[in-house]
Amino acid sequence: MDFFSESLRTALELITSRDPDVVSAVTVSVVVSLWSTLFASLAGVPAGVAVAVTEFTGKRAVVTLLNTLMALPTVVVGLFVYSLISRQGPLGGFGILFTPWAMVVGQTLLAIPIVANLTMSAIKGADPRIVPTALTLGAGPFESIRRLVVEMRFGIMAAVIAGFGRVIAEVGVAMMLGGNIRGYTRTMTTAIAMETGKGEFALGLALGLILMTVALMINMALNALQQR
Repeated sequence: MDFFSESLRTALELITSRDPDVVSAVTVSVVVSLWSTLFASLAGVPAGVAVAVTEFTGKRAVVTLLNTLMALPTVVVGLFVYSLISRQGPLGGFGILFTPWAMVVGQTLLAIPIVANLTMSAIKGADPRIVPTALTLGAGPFESIRRLVVEMRFGIMAAVIAGFGRVIAEVGVAMMLGGNIRGYTRTMTTAIAMETGKGEFALGLALGLILMTVALMINMALNALQQR
């Protein structure tokens, strides 16, 4: 108990004093996660809307694939992207391995199925009369779908927030593609894993507390949107 109390006290001191290692890891985590969520939203939201509102051959297979990809292990995504952007890979010439942008690529691939799936669920849960009513009032197909999206904006925002929650807490992609470089690609999760292994429990605990706070804020935002 004394060990935990002392570690907790030190962790709080690191947070309140804005320890450089803590600030750096938090900053990298948030920035990389925001960019990943943005790109995942640009791809996942339109994909989810398209799958929800259209009927096409193989739709059931596409939905099944999206459901499967939601549980895709992060190390598998990391391995796949690593094979593409390593020096021997087809995209190795861009030289982004072990940079924040490599982590953005991997985390974007992780978040797309989540954003797409939850967007699709939100659209499917909409009032089925929205699109026919819009068409009856003279709106075109595109305008009708736009109004449907606007009507279900809170559900779509919840999908985006869920995608952010997925990527900020992951460790496999960040470790494999970022390299855990101090002050550059070290995130909260990779720092927790490394510092705890080194015996720096207080620093790992400090980052864990911040990560838990972020997770709490994400859940509060999701609950607020679901109530809307």
